[in-house]
Amino acid sequence: MSSGDVPAGTHVSGGHERDTADLARFGYKQELRRGLGLFSSFAVAFSYISPSTGIFTLFALGLTTLGGVFIWTWPAVALGQFIVALNFAEVSSHYPVAGSVFQWTKYLANRSYSWFTGWIYLFAGIITVTAVVATLPLALIPALNGLGWHGLGVGSSSTVLHTQEVIALITLVVITVLNIYGVKLVALINNTGVLFEILGMFVFALVLLAFHNHQGFKVVTDSAGFRVDPSSFLAAMFMSLFVIYGFDTASTLAEETRDPRRNAPKAVLYSVIGAFIIGGVFLIGTLVAIPNMHAAVKGAFGPAAIIEANFPTAFATLYLFVVSAAIFVCCLSILAATIRLCFGMARDNQLPFSRPLAKVSPTLHTPIWTCIVIALVSAIPFIKYAGVGIIAIAATGMIYLSYFLGNLVIMRARTRGWPKVRAPFKLGRWGMLVNVLGLLYGGAMIVNFAWPRVASNPSPNQTAGALSLGVGFLNKIPILWTVAIFIALIGALYYLIVARAKTFAPVIAPSPDDELPAVPGGPGAAQQAGG
Repeated sequence: MSSGDVPAGTHVSGGHERDTADLARFGYKQELRRGLGLFSSFAVAFSYISPSTGIFTLFALGLTTLGGVFIWTWPAVALGQFIVALNFAEVSSHYPVAGSVFQWTKYLANRSYSWFTGWIYLFAGIITVTAVVATLPLALIPALNGLGWHGLGVGSSSTVLHTQEVIALITLVVITVLNIYGVKLVALINNTGVLFEILGMFVFALVLLAFHNHQGFKVVTDSAGFRVDPSSFLAAMFMSLFVIYGFDTASTLAEETRDPRRNAPKAVLYSVIGAFIIGGVFLIGTLVAIPNMHAAVKGAFGPAAIIEANFPTAFATLYLFVVSAAIFVCCLSILAATIRLCFGMARDNQLPFSRPLAKVSPTLHTPIWTCIVIALVSAIPFIKYAGVGIIAIAATGMIYLSYFLGNLVIMRARTRGWPKVRAPFKLGRWGMLVNVLGLLYGGAMIVNFAWPRVASNPSPNQTAGALSLGVGFLNKIPILWTVAIFIALIGALYYLIVARAKTFAPVIAPSPDDELPAVPGGPGAAQQAGG
């Protein structure tokens, strides 16, 4: 479906000059350092997905909901997300600028819709940063215990949560400093970490399959006594849903990628395929290595407990450090993507304090204040920390809502004739079908996220007081509802009182690329007014 076609009006010359000139056609100058190739672009997207991170976070939820049968949620989610990724890959080939969903809605919809989509996506990214730094302790604490630090991760539940919280906050500080020092450093660490994750997870899974196969392949049909029906299957999907997203990161970092019209779409799709294969093999290997299914379900075993049950302390410790490294680069990647989204919105004067947030350091080529602000806001959920699971589900639900809003606008544009110009990656006549399927899947998953259930969307009253908000009626509302409504309400108030009156940067869609009928605040109107 991809080809070597170049969008109309694009002058092909030296790589850097071509990319800089292409970006200038959108009204932006090259400020970020453009140094990512195809593998680095793939690596950033893959490490955002990071199968090991999501599996370590919510493996126990799947196991205690559907036993070994929960593995079938993996291909179901991977297929749905690959359909969404196909749609996003085509759009990213047309709009290679920092911000992914925010940028696409800006060019294909109107200003208000684009602003709200970007606002929701920004906070979804921020909550995801919180979730992944809170995941690192799940692997790192058992690894440190293996070195003799047995005081970590023991004691009362509040003590354990406090230890996890401290490690998570330290991680947040470290990844912020690394992101300040530039995408090249992040990419170097990322590339190394991704190789370790791919080789480590794959090779380790083969070792489990060959030498620690306690359950046999029949484990994939063993529900551990749980009833298998649509309701339980949908609840068990949450681990898979938390893993396979963030593939649009390759598009978010388009301004730092060489030849992004070709490389970003490839990286988007390769990251989903790679995560599906690597994560699937790891899941099978982990499930068959469960020594006793009844004990694992009763104890809500995660991968760390399964690893420790099968290997000597030294080997288990080494592997847990490998997984910790993979989760760490996932943290790096997600923070980098969220920073670029914030930078892209601030550069267009869409956010509070846009001027400092849009300022790029002339020496480091990074938006330093954006790095710091995103880190500080990501730390806020730790004020009321009740474990990573609830944060992860809230983050994923908000991401899926952002994706759905993006897909909705792309669908609207298709009905009006988009795309009119061939890009290096194109779906052609399949575009409409892919878009419709992506919307159906995304809509169904939003309902799944929002459904009030203790396992995936509890109210504060159902968390033994850990998330009590101190207000009676709020404690009865499911967490995801509260988060989504609060973010949307704050956004609406800011937009109506402040943002609507601000002078936003004009929307410049390169002519004749993707010309749409002029709509109020849309690309056609912007070109007529300012372009």
